[in-house]
Amino acid sequence: MQISTQLLETIYNRARTETKAGSVATYIPELAKANPDDFGLAVFDATGTLYTCGFSSKFFTIQSISKAFALLYTLETFGHEAVFSRVGKEPTGDPFNSIIRLETSSQRKPFNPFINAGAIVISSMLPGTSPHEKIENLCDFLAHMIDTNTGTLQYNTDVFLSEKATGARNRAIAWFLKELKLIDGDVEEVLDTYFMQCSIMLSAEALAKIGLILAFDGIDPVSRQRFFSENSAHICKSLMITCGLYDGSGEFAVETGIPAKSGVGGGIIAAVRDRMGIGVYGPALDSRGNSAAGLTALKLLSEALDLRVL
Repeated sequence: MQISTQLLETIYNRARTETKAGSVATYIPELAKANPDDFGLAVFDATGTLYTCGFSSKFFTIQSISKAFALLYTLETFGHEAVFSRVGKEPTGDPFNSIIRLETSSQRKPFNPFINAGAIVISSMLPGTSPHEKIENLCDFLAHMIDTNTGTLQYNTDVFLSEKATGARNRAIAWFLKELKLIDGDVEEVLDTYFMQCSIMLSAEALAKIGLILAFDGIDPVSRQRFFSENSAHICKSLMITCGLYDGSGEFAVETGIPAKSGVGGGIIAAVRDRMGIGVYGPALDSRGNSAAGLTALKLLSEALDLRVL
Protein backbone atom coordinates (compact mmCIF):
# COMPACT_ATOMS: atom_id res chain seq x y z
CA MET A 1 0.00 0.00 0.00
CA GLN A 2 1.12 3.56 -0.76
CA ILE A 3 0.50 6.74 1.19
CA SER A 4 -2.62 8.60 0.06
CA THR A 5 -4.85 11.40 1.30
CA GLN A 6 -7.59 8.90 2.04
CA LEU A 7 -5.31 6.65 4.10
CA LEU A 8 -3.90 9.58 6.06
CA GLU A 9 -7.40 10.87 6.82
CA THR A 10 -8.47 7.43 8.04
CA ILE A 11 -5.46 7.19 10.34
CA TYR A 12 -5.91 10.77 11.50
CA ASN A 13 -9.53 10.18 12.47
CA ARG A 14 -8.66 7.00 14.36
CA ALA A 15 -5.70 8.55 16.17
CA ARG A 16 -7.30 11.87 17.13
CA THR A 17 -9.54 10.15 19.70
CA GLU A 18 -6.39 9.53 21.74
CA THR A 19 -6.12 13.25 22.53
CA LYS A 20 -8.71 12.55 25.26
CA ALA A 21 -6.33 10.05 26.87
CA GLY A 22 -3.52 12.57 27.34
CA SER A 23 -2.89 15.92 28.97
CA VAL A 24 -0.74 18.94 28.10
CA ALA A 25 2.59 19.55 29.81
CA THR A 26 2.17 21.77 32.87
CA TYR A 27 5.66 21.87 34.39
CA ILE A 28 6.48 24.63 31.90
CA PRO A 29 3.59 27.07 32.49
CA GLU A 30 3.44 28.40 28.92
CA LEU A 31 3.01 24.88 27.52
CA ALA A 32 -0.05 24.41 29.72
CA LYS A 33 -1.85 26.95 27.50
CA ALA A 34 -1.92 24.53 24.52
CA ASN A 35 -5.26 23.13 23.35
CA PRO A 36 -5.21 19.39 24.14
CA ASP A 37 -7.63 18.71 21.27
CA ASP A 38 -5.22 20.05 18.64
CA PHE A 39 -3.84 17.34 16.37
CA GLY A 40 -1.97 17.61 13.10
CA LEU A 41 -0.30 15.08 10.83
CA ALA A 42 2.01 15.62 7.83
CA VAL A 43 3.85 13.23 5.51
CA PHE A 44 6.39 14.09 2.80
CA ASP A 45 6.98 11.18 0.43
CA ALA A 46 10.01 10.52 -1.77
CA THR A 47 8.55 12.55 -4.66
CA GLY A 48 8.21 15.61 -2.44
CA THR A 49 4.43 15.30 -2.29
CA LEU A 50 2.99 16.59 0.98
CA TYR A 51 -0.03 14.91 2.61
CA THR A 52 -1.64 16.67 5.58
CA CYS A 53 -4.50 16.46 8.06
CA GLY A 54 -5.65 18.70 10.89
CA PHE A 55 -3.35 21.28 12.48
CA SER A 56 -0.34 20.35 10.36
CA SER A 57 0.65 23.95 9.64
CA LYS A 58 0.33 25.22 13.22
CA PHE A 59 3.62 26.35 14.74
CA PHE A 60 4.58 25.10 18.20
CA THR A 61 7.75 24.85 20.27
CA ILE A 62 9.64 21.71 19.33
CA GLN A 63 11.20 21.19 22.77
CA SER A 64 13.24 17.94 22.86
CA ILE A 65 12.98 17.42 19.10
CA SER A 66 15.57 20.20 18.95
CA LYS A 67 18.04 17.81 20.58
CA ALA A 68 18.20 15.79 17.36
CA PHE A 69 18.79 18.92 15.28
CA ALA A 70 21.47 20.25 17.63
CA LEU A 71 23.17 16.85 17.48
CA LEU A 72 23.19 16.89 13.68
CA TYR A 73 24.58 20.42 13.62
CA THR A 74 27.37 19.76 16.12
CA LEU A 75 28.30 16.50 14.36
CA GLU A 76 28.60 18.42 11.10
CA THR A 77 30.58 21.21 12.74
CA PHE A 78 32.95 19.34 15.07
CA GLY A 79 32.80 15.68 14.06
CA HIS A 80 31.91 12.39 15.72
CA GLU A 81 34.96 12.13 17.97
CA ALA A 82 34.59 15.59 19.53
CA VAL A 83 30.86 15.19 20.20
CA PHE A 84 31.04 11.74 21.74
CA SER A 85 33.99 12.59 23.90
CA ARG A 86 31.43 14.50 26.00
CA VAL A 87 28.27 12.39 25.68
CA GLY A 88 27.58 8.69 25.28
CA LYS A 89 25.38 6.68 22.91
CA GLU A 90 23.47 4.44 25.32
CA PRO A 91 19.78 4.45 26.31
CA THR A 92 18.98 4.80 30.00
CA GLY A 93 15.35 3.81 30.56
CA ASP A 94 15.14 6.80 32.92
CA PRO A 95 13.00 9.95 32.61
CA PHE A 96 14.47 12.65 30.35
CA ASN A 97 15.35 14.95 33.25
CA SER A 98 16.99 12.30 35.44
CA ILE A 99 20.56 12.75 36.62
CA ILE A 100 20.97 9.46 38.49
CA ARG A 101 23.09 7.72 35.81
CA LEU A 102 25.46 10.66 35.64
CA GLU A 103 25.96 10.46 39.38
CA THR A 104 26.35 6.70 39.72
CA SER A 105 28.01 5.54 36.49
CA SER A 106 31.76 5.26 36.11
CA GLN A 107 31.34 6.76 32.63
CA ARG A 108 30.99 10.27 34.16
CA LYS A 109 29.31 11.76 31.13
CA PRO A 110 25.66 11.81 30.01
CA PHE A 111 24.56 8.49 28.55
CA ASN A 112 23.18 10.01 25.33
CA PRO A 113 22.47 13.38 23.64
CA PHE A 114 18.68 13.12 24.07
CA ILE A 115 18.39 13.15 27.84
CA ASN A 116 18.54 16.65 29.29
CA ALA A 117 22.08 16.29 30.64
CA GLY A 118 23.40 15.22 27.24
CA ALA A 119 21.38 17.84 25.41
CA ILE A 120 22.75 20.62 27.60
CA VAL A 121 26.27 19.46 26.74
CA ILE A 122 25.43 19.49 23.01
CA SER A 123 23.83 22.95 23.30
CA SER A 124 27.02 24.26 24.89
CA MET A 125 28.92 23.08 21.81
CA LEU A 126 26.76 24.90 19.25
CA PRO A 127 28.94 27.29 17.21
CA GLY A 128 28.60 30.95 18.14
CA THR A 129 29.83 33.46 20.69
CA SER A 130 26.51 34.10 22.49
CA PRO A 131 23.24 32.23 23.08
CA HIS A 132 21.48 34.37 20.46
CA GLU A 133 24.17 33.73 17.84
CA LYS A 134 24.18 30.00 18.57
CA ILE A 135 20.40 29.81 18.09
CA GLU A 136 20.52 31.97 14.96
CA ASN A 137 23.06 29.54 13.49
CA LEU A 138 20.91 26.53 14.40
CA CYS A 139 17.81 28.19 12.93
CA ASP A 140 19.77 28.93 9.76
CA PHE A 141 20.73 25.24 9.53
CA LEU A 142 17.05 24.26 9.81
CA ALA A 143 15.70 27.02 7.57
CA HIS A 144 17.75 25.84 4.60
CA MET A 145 16.22 22.38 4.90
CA ILE A 146 12.62 23.57 4.96
CA ASP A 147 13.28 26.15 2.24
CA THR A 148 12.27 29.24 4.18
CA ASN A 149 13.89 32.54 5.06
CA THR A 150 16.05 32.29 8.15
CA GLY A 151 14.24 35.24 9.72
CA THR A 152 10.94 33.37 9.75
CA LEU A 153 12.37 30.71 12.06
CA GLN A 154 12.37 31.98 15.63
CA TYR A 155 12.11 30.86 19.20
CA ASN A 156 9.06 31.65 21.33
CA THR A 157 10.16 34.28 23.86
CA ASP A 158 7.31 33.55 26.28
CA VAL A 159 8.11 29.84 26.37
CA PHE A 160 11.84 30.58 26.71
CA LEU A 161 11.23 32.84 29.71
CA SER A 162 8.82 30.30 31.21
CA GLU A 163 11.43 27.54 30.91
CA LYS A 164 14.13 29.81 32.30
CA ALA A 165 11.99 30.69 35.32
CA THR A 166 11.09 27.08 36.14
CA GLY A 167 14.31 25.33 35.11
CA ALA A 168 15.71 24.54 38.56
CA ARG A 169 16.42 20.89 37.75
CA ASN A 170 18.15 21.76 34.48
CA ARG A 171 20.15 24.39 36.35
CA ALA A 172 21.29 21.75 38.84
CA ILE A 173 22.20 19.40 35.99
CA ALA A 174 24.20 22.14 34.26
CA TRP A 175 26.23 22.96 37.36
CA PHE A 176 27.03 19.27 37.82
CA LEU A 177 28.15 19.10 34.17
CA LYS A 178 30.30 22.16 34.78
CA GLU A 179 31.95 20.42 37.73
CA LEU A 180 32.71 17.45 35.48
CA LYS A 181 34.23 19.86 32.92
CA LEU A 182 31.80 18.73 30.24
CA ILE A 183 30.57 22.24 29.44
CA ASP A 184 32.62 25.37 28.89
CA GLY A 185 31.75 28.97 29.59
CA ASP A 186 29.08 30.56 31.76
CA VAL A 187 26.44 28.13 33.03
CA GLU A 188 23.58 30.62 32.71
CA GLU A 189 24.53 31.34 29.09
CA VAL A 190 24.64 27.62 28.34
CA LEU A 191 21.18 27.25 29.87
CA ASP A 192 19.84 30.24 27.92
CA THR A 193 21.03 28.54 24.73
CA TYR A 194 19.35 25.29 25.75
CA PHE A 195 16.06 26.95 26.71
CA MET A 196 16.03 29.00 23.48
CA GLN A 197 16.79 25.87 21.47
CA CYS A 198 13.82 24.05 23.00
CA SER A 199 11.61 27.08 22.28
CA ILE A 200 12.26 27.09 18.51
CA MET A 201 8.94 26.99 16.66
CA LEU A 202 8.18 24.66 13.75
CA SER A 203 5.09 22.97 12.30
CA ALA A 204 4.35 19.30 11.66
CA GLU A 205 4.86 20.04 7.96
CA ALA A 206 8.33 21.45 8.61
CA LEU A 207 9.18 18.43 10.76
CA ALA A 208 8.04 16.13 7.94
CA LYS A 209 10.36 17.90 5.48
CA ILE A 210 13.36 17.57 7.78
CA GLY A 211 12.32 13.96 8.43
CA LEU A 212 12.35 13.32 4.68
CA ILE A 213 15.93 14.60 4.43
CA LEU A 214 16.89 12.38 7.37
CA ALA A 215 15.18 9.45 5.64
CA PHE A 216 17.46 9.98 2.64
CA ASP A 217 20.61 10.28 4.76
CA GLY A 218 21.00 14.03 4.50
CA ILE A 219 19.84 14.56 0.90
CA ASP A 220 16.59 16.17 -0.27
CA PRO A 221 15.37 13.49 -2.74
CA VAL A 222 13.69 16.11 -4.94
CA SER A 223 16.37 18.80 -5.24
CA ARG A 224 19.23 16.31 -4.64
CA GLN A 225 20.87 18.91 -2.37
CA ARG A 226 22.86 17.53 0.55
CA PHE A 227 22.36 19.20 3.94
CA PHE A 228 24.38 16.93 6.22
CA SER A 229 26.54 13.84 5.89
CA GLU A 230 25.35 10.27 5.63
CA ASN A 231 27.33 9.43 8.75
CA SER A 232 25.63 12.17 10.79
CA ALA A 233 22.25 10.96 9.57
CA HIS A 234 23.01 7.36 10.56
CA ILE A 235 24.14 8.39 14.04
CA CYS A 236 21.09 10.57 14.60
CA LYS A 237 18.60 7.94 13.39
CA SER A 238 20.25 5.21 15.43
CA LEU A 239 19.87 7.30 18.57
CA MET A 240 16.29 8.16 17.61
CA ILE A 241 15.49 4.44 17.55
CA THR A 242 17.11 3.70 20.92
CA CYS A 243 16.55 6.96 22.83
CA GLY A 244 14.13 9.14 20.86
CA LEU A 245 10.95 8.79 22.91
CA TYR A 246 12.21 9.20 26.46
CA ASP A 247 11.66 6.09 28.60
CA GLY A 248 9.09 4.87 26.07
CA SER A 249 11.72 4.33 23.37
CA GLY A 250 11.94 0.55 23.71
CA GLU A 251 8.19 0.05 23.54
CA PHE A 252 7.95 2.34 20.49
CA ALA A 253 10.77 0.44 18.76
CA VAL A 254 8.92 -2.83 19.30
CA GLU A 255 5.43 -1.55 18.48
CA THR A 256 6.20 0.87 15.62
CA GLY A 257 9.83 0.31 14.62
CA ILE A 258 10.87 3.58 12.97
CA PRO A 259 13.36 6.29 14.02
CA ALA A 260 11.51 9.10 15.81
CA LYS A 261 12.13 11.96 18.23
CA SER A 262 9.45 13.52 20.40
CA GLY A 263 9.09 16.69 22.46
CA VAL A 264 6.80 17.71 25.31
CA GLY A 265 5.37 20.45 23.11
CA GLY A 266 3.49 17.63 21.40
CA GLY A 267 5.65 17.19 18.33
CA ILE A 268 7.17 14.04 16.88
CA ILE A 269 9.48 13.77 13.88
CA ALA A 270 9.96 10.40 12.16
CA ALA A 271 12.13 9.27 9.25
CA VAL A 272 11.52 6.13 7.19
CA ARG A 273 14.59 5.21 5.18
CA ASP A 274 14.27 6.00 1.46
CA ARG A 275 10.50 6.45 1.78
CA MET A 276 9.16 9.38 3.78
CA GLY A 277 9.38 11.93 6.55
CA ILE A 278 6.56 12.31 9.07
CA GLY A 279 5.66 15.20 11.36
CA VAL A 280 3.10 15.13 14.15
CA TYR A 281 1.62 17.76 16.45
CA GLY A 282 -0.58 16.74 19.37
CA PRO A 283 0.08 18.45 22.72
CA ALA A 284 -1.99 15.96 24.75
CA LEU A 285 0.80 13.77 26.16
CA ASP A 286 0.95 10.30 27.66
CA SER A 287 2.57 9.64 31.03
CA ARG A 288 6.04 9.55 29.45
CA GLY A 289 5.76 12.92 27.74
CA ASN A 290 4.98 11.70 24.20
CA SER A 291 2.03 12.82 22.08
CA ALA A 292 -0.73 10.30 22.75
CA ALA A 293 -2.44 10.76 19.38
CA GLY A 294 0.92 11.04 17.63
CA LEU A 295 2.11 7.67 18.88
CA THR A 296 -1.11 6.04 17.72
CA ALA A 297 -0.88 7.68 14.29
CA LEU A 298 2.70 6.53 13.79
CA LYS A 299 1.86 2.98 14.80
CA LEU A 300 -1.11 2.88 12.41
CA LEU A 301 0.99 4.33 9.58
CA SER A 302 3.74 1.81 10.22
CA GLU A 303 1.27 -1.07 10.14
CA ALA A 304 -0.61 0.15 7.05
CA LEU A 305 2.49 0.92 4.97
CA ASP A 306 4.91 -1.66 6.39
CA LEU A 307 7.33 1.04 7.52
CA ARG A 308 9.21 -0.92 10.16
CA VAL A 309 12.97 -0.81 9.85
CA LEU A 310 13.51 -3.34 12.63
